Amino acid sequence: MTITKSGQAPEVTIALEGRLDTTTAPDLEKEVQTSLEGVKSLTFDLNALEYISSAGLRVLLSAQKIMNKQGEMTIVGANDAIMEVFEVTGFVDILNIA
Repeated sequence: MTITKSGQAPEVTIALEGRLDTTTAPDLEKEVQTSLEGVKSLTFDLNALEYISSAGLRVLLSAQKIMNKQGEMTIVGANDAIMEVFEVTGFVDILNIA
């Protein structure tokens, strides 16, 4: 998976490409932990994300909890397969998906 961060506090976008699974989720978790200081608006661009597992969902949920305290988080570009995972897991009710 490729993680591309753009922008700086207070607005940051993290674009994900490839597969967000058990192997790659720790990399995203590290990126999120080091990128959120002073951030008021966090956007995850999933246009190039092909797959997301429960490990990936956990990282997004963790980021959402942090951003609930300091600003807002938005998910953009989720394809039909990713949206289906969000719907089946109930994440459509937790995440702000544009």
